[in-house]
Amino acid sequence: MRNIFITFIIFIGTMSSVSAQNADYLFMIEQAVKAPSGHNTQPWLFKINQSEIDIYPDFTKSLPVVDPDCRELFVSLGCAAEYLCIAASHKGYRGNMNITDDGVVKIMLSKDSLVIPSPLFSQISVRQTNRSVYDGKILPDDSLALLKDINVESHIGIHYFKKGTPEYEVISEMIYKGNRKQMNDRKFKEELQQWMRYNKKHQDATRDGLSYAVFGAPNVPRFIAKPIIKATINEKSQNKNDSKKIASSSHFILLTTSENTIEQWVSLGRTLERILLKATGIGISQAFMNQPNEVSELSVETARKLGLSDEYPTILIRIGYGKKMPYSLRRNIESCILPSEMKSND
Repeated sequence: MRNIFITFIIFIGTMSSVSAQNADYLFMIEQAVKAPSGHNTQPWLFKINQSEIDIYPDFTKSLPVVDPDCRELFVSLGCAAEYLCIAASHKGYRGNMNITDDGVVKIMLSKDSLVIPSPLFSQISVRQTNRSVYDGKILPDDSLALLKDINVESHIGIHYFKKGTPEYEVISEMIYKGNRKQMNDRKFKEELQQWMRYNKKHQDATRDGLSYAVFGAPNVPRFIAKPIIKATINEKSQNKNDSKKIASSSHFILLTTSENTIEQWVSLGRTLERILLKATGIGISQAFMNQPNEVSELSVETARKLGLSDEYPTILIRIGYGKKMPYSLRRNIESCILPSEMKSND
């Protein structure tokens, strides 16, 4: 029933005249939707009010198998909120955020001549999740220092693990174990395939999901691509590909929370984006490797083996140097703006 209600609201919102809204606010939303999300589902809805933009979770875009408690969904909302606040500073607004008990992210906006535009803004349009094999080079210490010199939200832990260390090997093994669990789960594979986009026509029609292009696959007819891709979705193939990617990377970065709460998941998303944008600005590629965090028993095992038993592993990324890949598409913002209850703030 909740999904039907949200779909109905989206339809009404799409039919309204988005062009009549505050142009600055629309600009902020255009930047916010460039944030990453699990399977590129883009699980957010935006509502423009007089001096506020609210970000609602869109549960019709949830992933009940891989993300049953919507943890990654709310991390994605935090990523979108960070993009929106960075874009707000670019337009001379100060943004103050709070989160309601039911997970609505409310960003209050006020014009302020003293606002300093975020230096991360220029990286929003070029950041990408780069799933390619990297060149194997280790990041220099000064680059790592820049990544570590970011503002970290409360209750969020950030842990760096260099290739060649015992901890790096522990995480690698947890990724392989995660693949074994997930790739032998029929429901997981069905959900994954639901979000695969098999060629350019398919990708352009939906403007979401996991595009063939970001994996380096050729643009061939769907009836050819679908069975080929389906045949490669198995434990052996996934571990073979991941082993190359792990060996080619420089570090793992594991982000944790002190508690499993919506507020901390959103805060983690904001912190994550600061890392990703900073990395993009200094030429560092990044990609998600969340398998150990998505299987509950492996998450506990990973935390224990890394000496982080009082923390909850939430997001795992690998970083290194890779060549640019095609970008994942985003839906038009008209499809994710809810009707406003207030007149636009011109």
